[in-house]
Amino acid sequence: MASEAYNYGTGRRKTATARVRIYAGQGRLVVNEKPAHEYFPREIDMSALLEPLVAVGMRDNLDVVVRVNGGGITGQAGAVRHGIARALLALNPDLRQALRRGGFLTRDSRAKERKKPGLKRARKAPQYTKR
Repeated sequence: MASEAYNYGTGRRKTATARVRIYAGQGRLVVNEKPAHEYFPREIDMSALLEPLVAVGMRDNLDVVVRVNGGGITGQAGAVRHGIARALLALNPDLRQALRRGGFLTRDSRAKERKKPGLKRARKAPQYTKR
């Protein structure tokens, strides 16, 4: 597979980063050298990363190879989804409208808010005591 031509996309979500390569193929999905259904056992994570491929109708004629690191499982699934969408855009710029309509090209910028001094968490204040 290394000698074949591929299209590349980088996806990010929270602190996770996914480097995605898509090849012409039979619909195989490999994440960190494991089949995707082993790496992402939860059905919701698997369906999330397949969404861009299904939206453009290329689920069964592209192989996807992913290297993902950082973050947790759900953040990594979101990063892979973003990376697949960007790689599809590199493959065919005409897919932009369909990918944009599904919201796959927008990077989800939500991340954990930092803890502030004097507070227990980012926003939770200590309980007020009158005496």
